[in-house]
Parts: sequence; structure tokens; C-alpha cells
Amino acid sequence: MGKITVTPCGEIEGLKVVEPAVFGDARGYFMETYNQKDFTEAGIDVTFVQDNQSSSHYGVLRGLHFQINYPQDKLVRVVRGEVFDVAVDLRKGSATYGKWHGVVLSAENKKQFFIPRGFAHGFLVLSDTAEFVYKCSDFYHPNDEGGLAYNDPEIGIEWPIPEGMELSLSDKDKKWGRLSEASL
Repeated sequence: MGKITVTPCGEIEGLKVVEPAVFGDARGYFMETYNQKDFTEAGIDVTFVQDNQSSSHYGVLRGLHFQINYPQDKLVRVVRGEVFDVAVDLRKGSATYGKWHGVVLSAENKKQFFIPRGFAHGFLVLSDTAEFVYKCSDFYHPNDEGGLAYNDPEIGIEWPIPEGMELSLSDKDKKWGRLSEASL
């Protein structure tokens, strides 16, 4: 191992921040963003089947999304810009059910966030633009998606929304309900 550093996220079991070793010189840098052997040795033994990428502008808030019957493990990172990334524990019987954890991901800090199945996920773009890349352990099933309101007071996410930022949400994300109303 040694190519990645994996740090558990506070009290919520399963969430992890992954920091790859970055090898730089006058030409630029090199890093492995995913190596199955290293991840397995670090306790992230997941088979990823799909990679996704999105581009968003300042103030875009995507989420909070989850798959109901086909939950996904996700490994997320930012390749351009900066986001505040959030995971909410939806695992029934979990001691941290309904709790959230957030981390700043950026092209500069090169951090990745591992979110196991059973969590809702979302992010807020803090830079002019951001390109967000993520791996998933199951395919997207459009008829299986669920979501939660980003501002659900039951969850109480402390989004870093600067004064004057106008949030931009999809019509679908504007309609999600509270945790207590969710179909899980």
C-alpha cells in the first residue's frame, strides 16, 4: 500500500476520505486515482461498474440522491473546481441514521470521498465551475431513484452558502421531501 491514505469520517461508519499519493516535478504531477488492490487493502472492497462525470456552475446544488432497491457505493472526486460534498446515513438500524458528513473536494486538494451503499449523496458547487467524477458499484436505475430535500431540518446540513449565492436546483431536486417522508 502507501499510494493512498484513507481516513474514516467522524462517527459515521463506512464513510472515508481517500487521499492519493501525488508525485510531482517540474513537468506536473502523476497520481493513481483508483487501484483495486490498494483500495481492498484499505478496507474498500467494492467492484465498480459505472463511471459518471458532470459539469456544474457556481451555486448548483445536486442532491440529495439515492437508489432505493439498487443502492450504490460511490467513489467521488472533483477534477476541476471545488464542491462541498455531503453524504447522509440512510441505513436502517444504524446508530447514525439521518446524520450527515460533508467534505470539501477540489481539483487542488485531490481528495476523494468513499460513500457506501445506504447513503444519500449531494454536492454544492463553490467555484465558478466544477467537474465532478464518480464511480458507482451498481448501474443507474431511473425508476428506482429517491431523494431528500437539501434543506431538510431533520437532517440539518450546514451547507457553506455564502451571502449572495443563488442556489440552482433541478426541478426534481426542488420536490424531494423530508427524511421522515422518504421511501426507503
